[in-house]
Amino acid sequence: MSIPNVKFLNFIFIFLHFCYFSGAGAATDFDFGTLTLSSLKLLGDAHWINDTLMLTKDLAVPNSGAGKVLYSKPIKFRQPGVDITASFTSFFSFSITNLNPSSIGGGLAFIISTDDESVGNSGGFLGIINDAPNGVVAVEFDTLMDVEFKDINGNHVGLDLNSMISTQVGDLESIDVDLKSGTVVNSWVEYSGSTQVLNISVSYSNSKPKQPLLSFVLDLDKYVSDFMYVGFSGSTQGSTETHSILWWSFTSHFDTDSKNNSVSVSPPPTSPLMNPTADSVSPPPTELNTTVLRDSDSGKKCHNQFCKDGAGAVVGVVTAGAFGLALFAMLLFWVYSKKVKHVKKSGSLASEYIKMPKEFSYKQLKLATKRFDSSRIIGHGAFGTVYKGILGETGDFVAVKKCSHSGQGKTEFFSELSIIGTLRHRNLVRLQGWCHEKGEILLVYDYMPNGSLDKALYESRMTLQWAHRKKILMGVASALAYLHQECENQVIHRDVKSSNIMLDEGFNAKLGDFGLARQIEHDKSPDATVAAGTMGYLAPEYLLTGRATEKSDVFSYGAVVLEVASGRRPIEKDVKRVEKNGVGRNLVEWVWSLHKEGSVLVAADERLGGEFEESEMRRVLLVGLACSQPDPVARPTMRAVVQMLAGETEVPIVPRSKPSMTFSTSHLILNLQDSVSDLNGMITISTSSSEQSYNGGSGGSMVELV
Repeated sequence: MSIPNVKFLNFIFIFLHFCYFSGAGAATDFDFGTLTLSSLKLLGDAHWINDTLMLTKDLAVPNSGAGKVLYSKPIKFRQPGVDITASFTSFFSFSITNLNPSSIGGGLAFIISTDDESVGNSGGFLGIINDAPNGVVAVEFDTLMDVEFKDINGNHVGLDLNSMISTQVGDLESIDVDLKSGTVVNSWVEYSGSTQVLNISVSYSNSKPKQPLLSFVLDLDKYVSDFMYVGFSGSTQGSTETHSILWWSFTSHFDTDSKNNSVSVSPPPTSPLMNPTADSVSPPPTELNTTVLRDSDSGKKCHNQFCKDGAGAVVGVVTAGAFGLALFAMLLFWVYSKKVKHVKKSGSLASEYIKMPKEFSYKQLKLATKRFDSSRIIGHGAFGTVYKGILGETGDFVAVKKCSHSGQGKTEFFSELSIIGTLRHRNLVRLQGWCHEKGEILLVYDYMPNGSLDKALYESRMTLQWAHRKKILMGVASALAYLHQECENQVIHRDVKSSNIMLDEGFNAKLGDFGLARQIEHDKSPDATVAAGTMGYLAPEYLLTGRATEKSDVFSYGAVVLEVASGRRPIEKDVKRVEKNGVGRNLVEWVWSLHKEGSVLVAADERLGGEFEESEMRRVLLVGLACSQPDPVARPTMRAVVQMLAGETEVPIVPRSKPSMTFSTSHLILNLQDSVSDLNGMITISTSSSEQSYNGGSGGSMVELV
C-alpha cells in the first residue's frame, strides 16, 4: 500500500472517530431497558443485586457509608456556537427502606457532576460532595434533618449547587409522600435550556403530577462544564437505611436539535428492569473503591447504541482498547515498582497500613519542624509531643506528632493510625499522613491556628466569645455522635477533654488525639482495661469497671460543656482560687449545688460580661449536668445532645439533687489499682462497708475527689 493511501485511511479514521464522538456527545438517550452494567460506574458502597441498583450497604447494624452510580460516558451539557445549555429529563423510581424504623439517617440524590472517580462524605453529605465541593448539581431526597445544612425537616427535596445547603427546598409532607415509608417513589427532574426552568416532580404514581413540587429559573451554565457525568449517590448516617434505584431513564438534547423543549419519558415497565444481557455482579465491596463492570460476550445480538453505530465506532473501540491496554500495562509496572520500593522502606508497617493516608519521609518532617526544635512545640498529646511544621514543597502548615519511644507509646501510635485513618468528619482533626523511619514514628495532622480549647479558655488574652463557645460545643457533640453511632465500628474516644479539642481559623471544633481510642462492634460489650484519661473527665463507672463505653465519653463531654460555659477547669487545683471565689474544687458538684438552689446561671463565666442569652446558657448548663449523671443509663446519647443544643428537643429533667450510684467495694479495689497514673493523691479509698454510694466528692463516698 502506498504512503498516500495510508495517509488517506488515517484521515478517514480520524474523521469517522470525530464524527462519532461529536454526534454522541450532542444528544443522549438511555434507560434501564437498554443499559448494560458495563454502561454504569459503581463507586463506594454501590452494588447490583436482585435486579436493583443499591447505593448503600444492606446491613443489620447501624452504619455510615456512601455509594455512587454514574452513567459511564460523560454527557455533553455545553457546545460551541450554542448559547444555551442542554435540555434534559431524568425519570427514576427509588425506595428507601429500613430494618429498624427508629434508625434513620441519610438519603439519596440525583447528581450531575464533573467527578467520576470519588464518592462524597457519608451522613448528611449524602455521598454528593466532600469537604471541598467542585462542580456538582444535585437534587437531594433527605431523610434526616441536619441543622448544619439548614434542613427544614427529615422528609424533603432540595436543590444543591456546589453546597449541601439547598437553594430550593420542597416539603414532601405537603404532597403526602414519605421517603421512609418503604414505598416506591417516582421523580421527574426536567430542565429546559432555552427557558432555563427546572421542574422537579414527585409522586407515588407512575403518572407525572400536573403541578411540579418545585419549579424555578436556574442558569445551569454557571454550574456545569462542557461534559458532566449523571447518576445517583446515597449515604447512611449511623443507620440501617437502604437506598435502591429501581428504574432510570435519561434524555438530553440541545434545543437547536428539537422543536420541543420537553421530552416524553416512558414509565418503568413491569418486566425485568435491566437488559437481560447485563452481567452479574459480585457482592458490595468492603471498602471504598471504584468498580467498572465488564461486559460479558453478547453473542450475535447488538444490545447497545455503540455497536449499532457501525464500523467507524468499532475501529475506534479497538484502537482505544489497545491504547488502554498499553496504558494499563505501564500503570501496573509503575504501581508494582512503587510498591516494592515502599515495602523495602517501611517494612511491616507499610504492608499493614498501606491504605492509610500519605506517607511522609523523615527528612521532610525534620526540615518542616527545624529538626524538631523546642521552639516549634505547640502541645503534648497522649504519648507524644506535637510540633508546628511548614512543608517545604507547598508551604502549608502542619502539626507533627512525634511519638514517645516507650513500648506503650508505639502501641498508641498504631492505635491512633489505624482508627483515625479511616474516619472522615468535619469536626475531627484530619490526619494528613505518617512516617516510620530511623526508629521514629510520626503523625501529620492539619495545623489548627487557634490552638486548643483549653488555651483559648485559660491562656488567651481575648475572652472566647459565647457564639464561638456554642459552635465549639455543637461541633464536638457532632463528632462524638459520628464516632458512637455513625461509624461502621463504634469508636470510643476515652480522652475527651478541652486540651484535645482543637480550633481552626473560624473557631470550628476539631476533636483530636485518638491515642487512647478503641474500636468495638455495635451492640458489643467492651473489654475491661486499665482506666486511662484525665481526672475530672473520667466517668465513675469507668473508674470502677475499667470498661469504656459511649456513655463514659458522654460523661467526659458533660465535663467539657460545664468547663466551656463556666470558664473553670473540671477540677480546680488552685486552692487559693477556690478559697477566694468560694467554689468547690469539683466543677460538676459546684454546678449541681447551684442548680439545687435554683441559681444555675451563677455558673456562667464572669469574663463573658453577661453577653449571652440566658435561655441558651441555662440550656447548655443543663445539658452539661444531664451528661454528668452518675448513672450511665440516665445520660443522653450524643445524637440526642446535638438535638438538645440545636433546640430541636427539650433537655430532660435534671434532678435538683445529684443522684447516687451504688457499687461493690470489691470491684472498686480490683479496678482502681494502677488505673490512672496521674491521680496525685486525689483518690481516697474506704473499705468500711461492703456497699457505698458514689457522690463524686460528698462525704462518706467510696471515691472522694478532694
